[in-house]
Amino acid sequence: MADPLASIPLSAIRVFEAAARLLSFTGAARELGMTQAAVSFQVKALERRLDQPLFRRLPREVALTPAGERLARAAGEAMTALRGAVADISEEGEGVLAITTMQTFAERWLAPRIGGFQVSHPKIAVRVDTSSKVADLLRGDADVAIRAGAGTWPDMEVINLFPSSMAVLGSPQAVDALGPDPTPDAMLEAPRIGSTAEWAQWFAIVGVATAGGGPPQERLAADNQVLEVAAAQANGAFALASPILFAGEVASGRLVQPFETLMPYAGGYWLVYPKDRRRARKIAAFREWLLAQVAADPAVQRFS
Repeated sequence: MADPLASIPLSAIRVFEAAARLLSFTGAARELGMTQAAVSFQVKALERRLDQPLFRRLPREVALTPAGERLARAAGEAMTALRGAVADISEEGEGVLAITTMQTFAERWLAPRIGGFQVSHPKIAVRVDTSSKVADLLRGDADVAIRAGAGTWPDMEVINLFPSSMAVLGSPQAVDALGPDPTPDAMLEAPRIGSTAEWAQWFAIVGVATAGGGPPQERLAADNQVLEVAAAQANGAFALASPILFAGEVASGRLVQPFETLMPYAGGYWLVYPKDRRRARKIAAFREWLLAQVAADPAVQRFS
C-alpha cells in the first residue's frame, strides 16, 4: 500500500500547522518568515493533494473545516514531537537549558542554588528568564518552566515542588509594635502591604471579622512578593509572602512570622516541560537536581 504521506512535502504540513494553530495565514507567514501569498499557495497545494478543503475562507478570517481540524490535531502533535527530537539530538555537548519562571521564585529560591547545578553539569549552560510573558514550551520558547498554579497544563508533564502558601511576614520592629503575644485581630490596625483581596482572605481564614476594620490599611500592592516584602521591611509594615521563599530572612531574624497560619495560594510550584521531552539529557539532569534540592530544603519540609 502506498504511503499517503509520500506525495506531501513536510514543508506544506509545517505551513498548515502554523496557519491552523494561529487561524491566520498572515500570522503563519510572520512566524515562518514567509509571505502571506506563499502560505496561501502551500495551503492550497495541500488541499489539492488531499482533494478537500482544510479551511473556510471568511471575509476577515479563516476557520478550519472538520477535515482541517482533524489534520490540525495530528500535525500539531507531529510538529511538537519533531521540534523536541531535533532540539535534543542537535545539542552540542548537553546544550543550553532555558528556564522560565517567576521573578520571586527565581530571586528567592533558584538563584542561590543554581550555581550548584552548573558545577555538577559543566556542559550545560543555563539561561533563566523571568519575563511576565508566559513562555510557550511546545514551541520551544524555553526547555522547562517553574510555574505557580493548580498543575493543570495540557500536554505537559508536571511535577509538584512545594506549596505556594503565604504567611504574614514583617520586620522585628513591626512585630514588636503588635504587643506581646499578639492575636490575629491585632492585624486589623497594623499597616499592611499587598492586595485587599488577599488580606481579606487571610482574615477570613483566621476567623477575624473585618466589618469594623481590616483591609483598607494597604499602602502598596506590587506584582511580586519581593517588592511587597521589601516595602513592608522599609515601612514597618506587614506583607503576605511565602515562608519557604523567604526562609533565609526568617532564619536570620530580618523577618518575623508572628502567626503560624498559612494561607493557600495558587495551588503550588511546579516543574513543567513537554511530555515528549522528558528523556532529554539536560531536562532529566535538571529534574533530578531540582527534586534533590527541594528534598533537602528544611523550609519545604516544615511548610509542606
